Amino acid sequence: MSDIVWDLALIQKYNQSGPRYTSYPTALEFNENYTNQDFIQATKRYPNRPLSLYIHIPFCHKLCYFCACNKTITRHQHKADIYLDFLEREIENRAPLFKDRIATQVHWGGGTPTYLTEQQSARLMAMLRKHFTIAPDAEISIEMDPREIELNMLDHLRHIGFNRMSMGVQDFNKDVQKAINRVQDEDFIEALLKRARELGFQSTNLDLIYGLPLQNVDSFMFTLQKVIALNPDRLSVFNYAHLPSRFAGQAKIKNEQLPAPETKLTILQKMIETLGDAGYKFIGMDHFAKPDDELAIAQQQGVLHRNFQGYTTQEECDLLGLGVSAISLLGDTYAQNQKELKHYYTAIDNTGIALHKGFAMSEEDCLRRDVIKQLICNFKLDYQPIEQQYGIQFTSHFAEDLKLLAPLSEDGLLEIGEKAIQVSAKGRLLIRNICLCFDTYSREQAKRQQFSRII
Repeated sequence: MSDIVWDLALIQKYNQSGPRYTSYPTALEFNENYTNQDFIQATKRYPNRPLSLYIHIPFCHKLCYFCACNKTITRHQHKADIYLDFLEREIENRAPLFKDRIATQVHWGGGTPTYLTEQQSARLMAMLRKHFTIAPDAEISIEMDPREIELNMLDHLRHIGFNRMSMGVQDFNKDVQKAINRVQDEDFIEALLKRARELGFQSTNLDLIYGLPLQNVDSFMFTLQKVIALNPDRLSVFNYAHLPSRFAGQAKIKNEQLPAPETKLTILQKMIETLGDAGYKFIGMDHFAKPDDELAIAQQQGVLHRNFQGYTTQEECDLLGLGVSAISLLGDTYAQNQKELKHYYTAIDNTGIALHKGFAMSEEDCLRRDVIKQLICNFKLDYQPIEQQYGIQFTSHFAEDLKLLAPLSEDGLLEIGEKAIQVSAKGRLLIRNICLCFDTYSREQAKRQQFSRII
C-alpha cells in the first residue's frame, strides 16, 4: 500500500498512549465552570457557519462486553418514549439559538439508534425537522446494530431521510462473537448492505475491531476477506483498548483470551496490506475508503475535516450535540451534556437543558487545534495559512514543539521544511505521536495513560 510504509521497529518504539484528537483540547479538560451563558455566547461567535446535529440514543437491548460508549441496557421499549419526551424539551430550548442556521449534517449515534421503533424514529426525525432547518442535500447518517434491525426498517429509515449508514460488524468469527456477547447473522448483514444500495444510501461504512478476545491473525483475515466481499464504501477498523477499570462490561472479557501485543501488530500490518490490495485508501486514524469516495478525494485535495463524528468533507461548522452525554462544538468552545441518564432527566426537569461541563478555548488553543487538525486530516501542514490567520511566525512560535518533533523527524516520520511539515509514509500510522508534540495538555505521561495506545 503506497501511502503507508510499515516499519515494525518504529511502531514498537512509538506505540505509547495518546489521544485520538476528535477534539483539541480533549474532553479530559472540560470543567464545570462553563455556564449556559458561555454556551449562548458561543452560538453567536460564527453566526454564518452551517450546523451539524448529533443526537445520542443511549439504549441497547444487550451489553457488548467490549463497548466503551455511553449506553443504557434495557428491553423496556417504553423507556425510549420517555427519553424522547425529555429530548424534545431540550430541542425546544436549544433550537431557537440556531433559527437562522442551516443544518447540513445530521448524525444519530449511541448506544444503538436502531433500538428505536419505526414510530419512535419517525417522531424524532419530525422533531428535528420542525425545530431546525435541514438542508435538502444534508448528510443524514445513522449507526446500526445488525441485531437490532429488520430489513424493512431500512426502507423506513430511507423514507424519513437517512442517506448514509454505518454498521458495527466487529468480527465475523463465531467464537470471537460469543466472547464479546455479540453474535450476529452474516447473511443478514449482506442483505442489509444490498438493500441499502437498492434504496440509494449514498455511503455505507462497516466497523471492525482488532484486539478482541480469541482473535488471531488467521481469524481476523477471515473476517477481513468477508468484509471486502461485502464491498462497503468505507471501513473503520478500531484498536480494542482493554480498560475494565473504566468500563465495567469489559471485566467480563478474560485477560488470557486477549491477543498478545505482537499478534495485534501483525493483524494490523496484514490488515493494511490486505485493504490496500483490495483498493482501499488509508484516510488515517483507523479509517479506510475507496479511492472514489468523497473522503479520499477531499484528503487528496487537502480539504478534509475532522470532528466528534470522525472524518468529514463538511466545511467548518458548529456542532450541536443533543441527548445524554452529547458534546457540542460551538464557536471556540466545547460543551457536554450530563453523562448519566438520571442526571440528564433531572437537569431537563429543572432547567430545560442538560449542560454539565465545557471548555472555552484560548486563541493559543485554537491555533494548536488547527495545527493538529491539518496534520491528522491531510498529513501535511503549510505554515503560511496558519501564520496569516493567527499573526505568528510559525517556526519561532512553535520553536519548542519543533524541538520535540526533531527526533521523530530523524526517525523518518516526517520532514520539517522551511514552509511546511510533511508526514511521511512511515509516519502516517504514528500521526498521534506527531500531534502530541503540539499538544500542551497531554504531553505529561500521567495524562497520556488515560488514553488508549496509539497502535
